[in-house]
Formats: sequence, structure tokens, C-alpha cells
Amino acid sequence: MKINQLSIFAIAFGILLNITSCSDDKSIKIPKPRMYPRIYYPVNINYSTFDTTFCSFVFKYPAYSKISQDTFKLNDKPQHPCWFNIDFTSLNATLHCSYYKITNEKSLSALIDDAFEIAGKHNIKANYRKENIIENENGIKGIMFDIDGPVASPTQFFLTDEKNHFFRASLYFNSKVNPDSTAPVLQFLKPELDSIITSFKWK
Repeated sequence: MKINQLSIFAIAFGILLNITSCSDDKSIKIPKPRMYPRIYYPVNINYSTFDTTFCSFVFKYPAYSKISQDTFKLNDKPQHPCWFNIDFTSLNATLHCSYYKITNEKSLSALIDDAFEIAGKHNIKANYRKENIIENENGIKGIMFDIDGPVASPTQFFLTDEKNHFFRASLYFNSKVNPDSTAPVLQFLKPELDSIITSFKWK
């Protein structure tokens, strides 16, 4: 009799434990989908003129962005006084800009080769790369590289007068590369980059 009572008790306890376990399953938290920081896009955009003593060119850029000279140094000296960044802080992006004077040591063909090589470094992760020829009303020529995929710099371009001056720019996002989250920002910034290119001219 005692054995039967113990068996019944054990079975009842097992059933209770099973019910409790099932109820606990309902409280298991499901991981939330990956979220991205909310982007606040500027509205009523005004443009400022980039016209400095440390560069020999001018262009229009959005007033909500900030210009800062490049701080990278080589042998305790800046690479070039006309190396600077255009920081789109609210969009978590930066356009890195550099200028080169065309010389016998730094020929136009060598500078163009460098631009293609830098763009080509993204080929490993890129889905494809599109190259668009640039020519504005001020006689500026160049090429824009649009690179699709999880790459660090989805847009790069260079501008030149083909004789004396060479300007190169690369857009970077200051976060882990994810095309799903950066694509809308890139689409927003495209007209801003176009405004720089169309208004660009040498002094």
C-alpha cells in the first residue's frame, strides 16, 4: 500500500513539475530584432562657401556640416595643409578630402592610378563598382566611384584640371558597415556631394 502511495505521489509530482516547466517556457524572452540609431535628417538646408587660405579652390557645402583640417602627421608634420574633413556629424558620416599638386614626381597618371587603386581595395567585399565621368561648368573633370556592398567607403571621387591640381574625396560612415542602415543616409548625402562637385572650381 505504501509503495502504491509513493508511486502515485511521484507521478503527481512529475506532472506538476512538467506543468510548471511549460508555464515557464511562456516567459522565455525572445531576442528583439536588431535596431539602428535613429537618424535625424537636416531640413531647410543652406549652403556655405568653402574658401580658405590653405586650399587653392572653392566649392559649396551644406552649412550643417563642419570643416576640420586633417590632424594626421608624418614625421611630426601634417601631410598637407589642404587635407581636411567634412563632418556630417548628425548623419554619422565624414568626407575625407585631400589635395595634390601635379608635378613630375606626382604626375596626373600616377594620381589617377592611386585613386583607382584605393577604390579597388573595396573589391573584395563589393557587389559591384560603377564609375561615372565628372565634368562641371567650371572645366573640372574627374570620376566618381559608386561601390555597392558592405564596404567602408561607398562613394569616392576625384577632380582635376589635368594640368596643375588634383583633388580626391572619400565618404566614410563612422560605424560598423551595414548597407541596410547606411543606404538611406547615402541616398540623402548624394545631392550634397553633387553640390560640392558642381560648384567646385580652382582659384
